[in-house]
Amino acid sequence: MPTALEILQKYWKHETFRSPQDEIIESVLNGKDTFGLMPTGGGKSICFQIPALMKPGICLVISPLVALMKDQVQHLQKIDIKAIALTGGIKSDEMIALLDNCEFGNYKFLYLSPERLQSDWILERIKSLPINLIAIDEAHCVSQWGHDFRPAYLKIANLKTHFPKVPFLALTASATKTVLEDVILQLGLENPVLFQKSFARKNIAYMVFDVEDKLYRMEQILKKNPQPSIVYVRNRKSCSETASQLQSLGLKSTFYHGGLSTKEKEKNMNLWMNEEVQVIVATNAFGMGIDKSNVKTVIHIHLPESIESYYQEAGRAGRNEEKAFAVILTSPSDQLQAQSQFINVLPDKKILTQIYIKLCNYFQIAYGEGINEQFSFNLNHFCQKYEFPSLITFHAIQFLDRQGILTLSQEYTERITMQFLIDSKEVIRYMSLNSHDEPIILTILRTYPGIYETQTAINLSLIAKKASCEETEIVAILEKMQGLDIVDFHKKRNDATIIFNEVREDDRTINKVSKYLENQNKQKVAQFESVLNYTNEKKVCKSKLILHYFGEKANNDCGICSYCISKKEKPMEASLVTEKIIDLLKMQDMNSREIQKLTKNTEDAIIFALQNLLDNNLIKVKPNNKYSLK
Repeated sequence: MPTALEILQKYWKHETFRSPQDEIIESVLNGKDTFGLMPTGGGKSICFQIPALMKPGICLVISPLVALMKDQVQHLQKIDIKAIALTGGIKSDEMIALLDNCEFGNYKFLYLSPERLQSDWILERIKSLPINLIAIDEAHCVSQWGHDFRPAYLKIANLKTHFPKVPFLALTASATKTVLEDVILQLGLENPVLFQKSFARKNIAYMVFDVEDKLYRMEQILKKNPQPSIVYVRNRKSCSETASQLQSLGLKSTFYHGGLSTKEKEKNMNLWMNEEVQVIVATNAFGMGIDKSNVKTVIHIHLPESIESYYQEAGRAGRNEEKAFAVILTSPSDQLQAQSQFINVLPDKKILTQIYIKLCNYFQIAYGEGINEQFSFNLNHFCQKYEFPSLITFHAIQFLDRQGILTLSQEYTERITMQFLIDSKEVIRYMSLNSHDEPIILTILRTYPGIYETQTAINLSLIAKKASCEETEIVAILEKMQGLDIVDFHKKRNDATIIFNEVREDDRTINKVSKYLENQNKQKVAQFESVLNYTNEKKVCKSKLILHYFGEKANNDCGICSYCISKKEKPMEASLVTEKIIDLLKMQDMNSREIQKLTKNTEDAIIFALQNLLDNNLIKVKPNNKYSLK
């Protein structure tokens, strides 16, 4: 039997383990329940993948992140390790076949969402599998005090009854002390061995800058540090706009968000991974499973919703242990914008009930029906139809998803339907006159025999594969045939898919999850206040603030964050800058860029001096972002 290190070197091509990976693996191999609290980039997946390969049987991996499950399964398959993921949208007969493969096909990993454990028949099938390890990823979701709590996770503890001798391994990148203790309790872990890596990232300089012109400051930072960088934004529109603005400044950029097609995501991701562009502008849909070690800078131009999410996103910088930067750029309006985006859009029980009922009506689901039904879903169309505010609606549907009432997939889809308007003889005649189109038309006819009688949804990628052509070729031919009144052809873009996991029961459905909604809303408010404290606090080391949030004590300042750098300003130099600024403002009002240009000091020195003058009530900021003497 090869050792853990030999397996690491063979499959993952790493020479050594990162602490505490080897210790966690040893604990699991000794049959002990284990908890690994490892910050982003710590290599959590190796902690269950390697011990599972060293033992006979199959490892059950429970994770709420579909994208991450798919990513890990694809990676394992690439290195010739047999793995399966039971994700949303898989029909029951297909799922039975996949579970048969697990039982009889010598598979090593079965990934599934916690919601799958709520299906009795799936649980029964799992009981018959030779499970050697149960890994719970994103384990903070088990706790009501965690930032992404899912009630379905509470069912995991039931597996202890069926697999009393199988070790549990709980893993997460971000959990406070309260969450940690609650997870251990809810999972029923027996005397778990705890491996907790410090949240300190000594090579990351955490920076918060109050700026008037975020684009100008980004340009300065990114040109000074031309290595791979990530800019995080809060919405899809800002993704493309910011990338375009950076491009116009000579910074090679692309963007990534959940509304892109799979091909567009892969293309843009590869541009950045292969360093054909410096910057990828992204929403928080980007980052899961991304392991790029040389990211130099992570910039947030909008406030994050929690310290947990910020820590994970910022932690994608500097994984090569070289100095890196995690920067938040703020302006006076950010707090109000974030308040309206994070807090004012939290649904209460009344609006949640209304949205759920209308959602069922929208898809014509009768009371007591709807379980396992799947629908294409366009959020904007739904909100327009029922006059719901889009953000509150999105958060309500997302909450229903996390409670397992439905499954919301935000993968881009393009639904194509068509029907032939002429009879088969005329179609044959058309093919004889257009021999180039014949292979595609024949493939469609053979695949969808009822296409003469009714509008039929067709699978472009399947047709392209069968006809050995590109999808764009198929669309071009169908559009040409539509122009000739040969087919009725519709292309409809949907931004999501919804699967109903329970029968419709209206008030009863919502009543059973309303207590979780109340807890979630309180938690969201507390998390947002922590972000405001982090960005607004000017007199404490930024690294210390993050460590304190996660219950870790730091005796010394980090020496490299924005606060620590501001302390290093020499008093004499600072006073001279202050005097220069006052002299300039006596002549006229100016913004910080004008002041910097005239004083010829660094931007950090100017910002530091302006902040001191503001704190001492000697100057004020006007609505046009110019400073004036009081």
